[in-house]
Amino acid sequence: MLRGPAGTSLRVEPRALTAGLVLAAAAAVAAVVLVGTGDFEIAPWDVVQTLLGNGTPANDFIVNDLRLPRVLVALLVGAALGMAGGVFQAVSRNPLGSPDLLGFGYGSAVGALAVIILFKGDANQVALGAVLGGLLTGLAIYALAYKQGIHGYRLVLVGIGASAVLVALIQYLLTKAQVVEATRALVWLTGSLAGRDWAQVWPLLVTCGVLFPLVLSQGRALRMMEMGDDAAYALGVRVERTRFLLMLAAVLLTTAAAAAAGPITFVALAAPQLARRLTRSPGSNLLSAALMGAVLLLVSDWASQRAFGSDQLPVGVVTGLVGGVYLLWLLVTERKAGRI
Repeated sequence: MLRGPAGTSLRVEPRALTAGLVLAAAAAVAAVVLVGTGDFEIAPWDVVQTLLGNGTPANDFIVNDLRLPRVLVALLVGAALGMAGGVFQAVSRNPLGSPDLLGFGYGSAVGALAVIILFKGDANQVALGAVLGGLLTGLAIYALAYKQGIHGYRLVLVGIGASAVLVALIQYLLTKAQVVEATRALVWLTGSLAGRDWAQVWPLLVTCGVLFPLVLSQGRALRMMEMGDDAAYALGVRVERTRFLLMLAAVLLTTAAAAAAGPITFVALAAPQLARRLTRSPGSNLLSAALMGAVLLLVSDWASQRAFGSDQLPVGVVTGLVGGVYLLWLLVTERKAGRI
């Protein structure tokens, strides 16, 4: 227990702290390796030297102008999805309560595809459409799931139903697209980090910089809510207000990630679960989930560039492959435990 000013205290669990430090170090190492990966290989030490301003002009251009923005987008998108997944799983009290399965990613996809196919919008307008689509979907799911409060089981059911409707809308929009728009839409739907530059980094960095502290500040209330609404009320938590605030922040993180890189699947589902198994700590483990999400996406992006020979896959394909196997494993283990 660490004591702070004015009698405040902060409980620090050694294993959770160690796990967080390990994940942060893993994310840093993965980022350095990924920056050095490409047709022109750069050794990790040279990458570090270049980032510190001591690199050659050629390395400086490749690292800072070409590769660093992509790596930062991967890190921030992974962290945003990991934290958003942790919030939704804690709010719904369900390991399957992920933005991927609740429809928020599909909402962003409908918004982006509407801009691409119906309005022929540019990249900035597509990003705005993804954000608006995700927000409107989040508000609709919240309104439909609300009945004297939000309960996890009803939230998951409404989210799955919304996902089915939104998938149908995506398919309808694709049938209305010309060849060029359809190709562009399919590339966006796959989820990719290719071609990302500083224009995607700064909005994502600001969003995470504002929402991460907000979500983490509600961590104590979220842990109480996991014990049940009645217990949280008794402990002085304004349950519905806190739940709405957390869900809104998680939806914004999800839509910001989709706007920057498209709908990257399964990171939000897997990261909180893996973080909880690593820390062996009760509660949502939001910071560990964010760090785990960053590590997962960085490693997946490296695999998308190096694990398939000369063919470079969109990172969304890799996360989908790995995430599908993980989802099957999670369903089997949850069924054996009698939780589903």
